[in-house]
Amino acid sequence: MAPNFFQNQESARRSSRLLIVLLILAVVTIVLAVNGVLAVIFVVAFAPSGTWARQGLAALPQYFFAANTGVVLALIGGGTAVQILKLRSGGEAVARMVGARAIEPGTRDPAERRLLNVIEEMALASGIPAPRAYVLDGEGGINAFAAGKHPNDAIIAVTRGALVRLNRNELQGVVGHEFSHILNGDMGLNLRLIGVLQGLLVLALFGRLINSIGSGGPRERPSPVIWVVGLAVLAIGYIGVFFGRLIKASVSRQREFLADASSVQFTRNPDGIGGALRKIGGLGAEGGAVQHLHAETLSHMFLAPSIAGLAGGLLASHPPLAERLRRIYGRPVDYLHVYEQRYEDPAVDVGGTANAAKAPLPTTAAAAGAPMTLVSPLAGVMMGATGTLPGAAAGDALHASIGRAAASATLGSTFSAQIDALGLRPALSDTLQAQLLVVAMLLDTDAPVRARQVASAVERFGVDATPSIERYATILAGLPPGWRLPLIDLSMPALRLLTPEQRDVLLKLAHALIEADGRETLPEFLLYSLLKRRLAPARAPNGPGLMRRLDDMIMEATQVMSVIACVRLPDEPQRAFDAGKSVLPAAGPLVPQKDQELSWVSIAFDRLANLAPMQKPQLIKACIAIAFVDGSSEWRAVSCLRTLCATLDCPIPPQIEFES
Repeated sequence: MAPNFFQNQESARRSSRLLIVLLILAVVTIVLAVNGVLAVIFVVAFAPSGTWARQGLAALPQYFFAANTGVVLALIGGGTAVQILKLRSGGEAVARMVGARAIEPGTRDPAERRLLNVIEEMALASGIPAPRAYVLDGEGGINAFAAGKHPNDAIIAVTRGALVRLNRNELQGVVGHEFSHILNGDMGLNLRLIGVLQGLLVLALFGRLINSIGSGGPRERPSPVIWVVGLAVLAIGYIGVFFGRLIKASVSRQREFLADASSVQFTRNPDGIGGALRKIGGLGAEGGAVQHLHAETLSHMFLAPSIAGLAGGLLASHPPLAERLRRIYGRPVDYLHVYEQRYEDPAVDVGGTANAAKAPLPTTAAAAGAPMTLVSPLAGVMMGATGTLPGAAAGDALHASIGRAAASATLGSTFSAQIDALGLRPALSDTLQAQLLVVAMLLDTDAPVRARQVASAVERFGVDATPSIERYATILAGLPPGWRLPLIDLSMPALRLLTPEQRDVLLKLAHALIEADGRETLPEFLLYSLLKRRLAPARAPNGPGLMRRLDDMIMEATQVMSVIACVRLPDEPQRAFDAGKSVLPAAGPLVPQKDQELSWVSIAFDRLANLAPMQKPQLIKACIAIAFVDGSSEWRAVSCLRTLCATLDCPIPPQIEFES
């Protein structure tokens, strides 16, 4: 059985620990080599004849080894720290390293529009905020990478060659591959790896500096001893380069196989990622080549080898293309030869998604809270005659869908087409309009309260914002309430353009709008919680540091389970809660609705975010069992579940459909 989302996340944590072990081994080897070589040089150059034979190590100056060790550790540690500080802004910093250009959300370039639509559809289908898109304009090879500390700050960058040489299915396969890296915790690991590699490389750079000093300038006499020391340190520095490449090979090869397999699962089409890799192979040395100065530094992050010389052998950062294709197709396949650079379908995606199914919009009955049924992502789990699934099957199916794309291959494109039809595209493509959409989501139905809310928004955005706010509010009023959270996720590329100060202002405004009527409803709380989570500073969720166990957070788990139970079955919350308690027996007694405080739930969300990956499944299964206690659910319970999973970094695809 293939590893699930939680196992893949735990594997990323183990890889982080392996990274630390290999780093320690590399540092110890370098320290020993530096001390040994410098000791020999000192004795040969400075010690009187016979001193070494008589005194041994005592012939060396006091603190000789301590000083050498300190300098080496300072160089490696400093190089790592500086690089990590440079990357503290996450994915955008990595994109800047290779000169990638951000694609504006409202771009009208056909190739760029197609990429944005594919990313949007994949984000919707996998339940994570849409990453920002970047393009490496000067790169004709076919390649891509994902970067960031966390899904909330993820970016996906593709080369110009990928944009113009891949058809839509192949581009979708490449994006699916990169989404696997986002979902499975690889991005944080890759960022740490960049810092470690830079630290190991610093010694070689330091040796080159000493060597140049020893060589002397035009008016300076060369110093043979300094020159020899520099040459020795430079040679030893390449031990770090060797270990750096070994670390890349150790931690990234299997993750590439996993990402290829996940791409096929996401797209239901092996010719997507398979076709892209076949074209890379058909282009030969040019295939995935990236010419930028930092191509080797980021080589472990790319879809395919970015440096031709590192494409094979023991230290290769990627598995052989032929082996990747054999695993994708189940048999050896030939490469595809691309003879010219061309964009294959320029008319696609200019005004919306190509060939999107124009599904009917949800009915007003659905918007009023009609029951929802689970669409199983598992083959062999069939809908029953009543349109619902048994509770256990529903829980297993929804739990299995975490970290995967939605079962319906057209769900993302259908939703995207409906967004265009409703006129909501500007709200997802423009920073100001995205903020106005958030305001519209929080408007009250009571006229006096609504007037105060609009006045607060006008004070922030100006009177010209009023028509857009009212138009978005009118559109949202006719949609199912469950649409609001996915729309927040799709607006994130635009909202991420806000500065940290502007994000704080938006969150304060949203909180003020909620408090305008003197109370906070559950839908308002969920929307604000998700918005706060998505706009928060990025953090790496799968580092090697200490994470909490569920046994230590039973009170918080019980609080969240109680809220979902009271929402799902207001008249029989105990029956719903018992369904969850059968999965998580350690849970405490049901907290009655009258004793629940949303502020406590917010604190519980924040604390549960620190659970270790393999501690999350039992809590999520318990909450799914409550939300689908009878095999069906309703939007409030599902929204609670979605917000909890967003807090836990366990994205749930939108497997919920409204009954007609």
